[in-house]
Amino acid sequence: MASEIRSMKVRGAGRIARAGAAAMGKFAENYRGRSLEDFRKDLGTAADILLESRPTAVSLRNGVQTCVKDVCGASSLDEAKNSVVQNARLFAESSSKAAEFIAKIGARQVCSGDVLLTHCNSAAALGVIKEANAQGKNIRVYATESRPWRQGLLTVRELSEAGVDVTLIVDSAVRSVMKKTDRVFVGADTVVSNGDLVNKIGTSQLALAADEAGVPFNVCAETYKFSPMTVFGDTVAIEERDCGEIADKELLPEGVKVYNPVFDTTPAKYIDAIITELGIISPGSVYDVMMRQIGDGIFGMRDRL
Repeated sequence: MASEIRSMKVRGAGRIARAGAAAMGKFAENYRGRSLEDFRKDLGTAADILLESRPTAVSLRNGVQTCVKDVCGASSLDEAKNSVVQNARLFAESSSKAAEFIAKIGARQVCSGDVLLTHCNSAAALGVIKEANAQGKNIRVYATESRPWRQGLLTVRELSEAGVDVTLIVDSAVRSVMKKTDRVFVGADTVVSNGDLVNKIGTSQLALAADEAGVPFNVCAETYKFSPMTVFGDTVAIEERDCGEIADKELLPEGVKVYNPVFDTTPAKYIDAIITELGIISPGSVYDVMMRQIGDGIFGMRDRL
């Protein structure tokens, strides 16, 4: 599973989180060791392998940690294994329901006749758009190509199959179409404690163009994409990928470097609303939501077993 996440066969914060949780559940279910101590050690190794596959994806970390959060308190191997399996199942169910809630809440922000703009291939953001379309609202959508992996091709295919009037644009056309746009909906890879958004590279330019044009910029984010560790001072590492994704190395003159970050950071001041399964919140409310989540133990704050 770590290999599939690293190679982008599994992509999207929510999908990655569910895949990671499912892998932990299967690991526990199929574990054949006989010692609780060995299980804790091996489970920790499995968790590290998954987390290293996408270091920026807080959704993956939260999904994995939710699975293992009760292992420290287990008194037997069977109890520990069962807790991981059960937590993995509950995370899959709750995260799927969260996306459904976001779709219904976000669709209320869309008016019939609106022109929408989205970026990359966010299941949460697309859920809002598809729900608005299913409600009979006459909408049109611009979807960015989202270089270098061109996830926008997945987006336009998915929206087209849902009957949405969608137009694919190159990333550099964002400012050109913003004047024709009524609302922007993007997903989230990570939301930090001060309300800043870490998401697919290019998201910040959408936010800047939307701010300039006075277009509402909405982030669709399940609360398991909130990074509780940023409350305690941790920073979000921006993952970089191989330059071969941008250009064939043989075509580049000797000495030319390629900068290929996967994500960028959008400051909270450019975000109008964050649509979560708990409702619509402002970026300034993220800290309070995080502290409640941490207090309830939802994020599984034990970093090591």
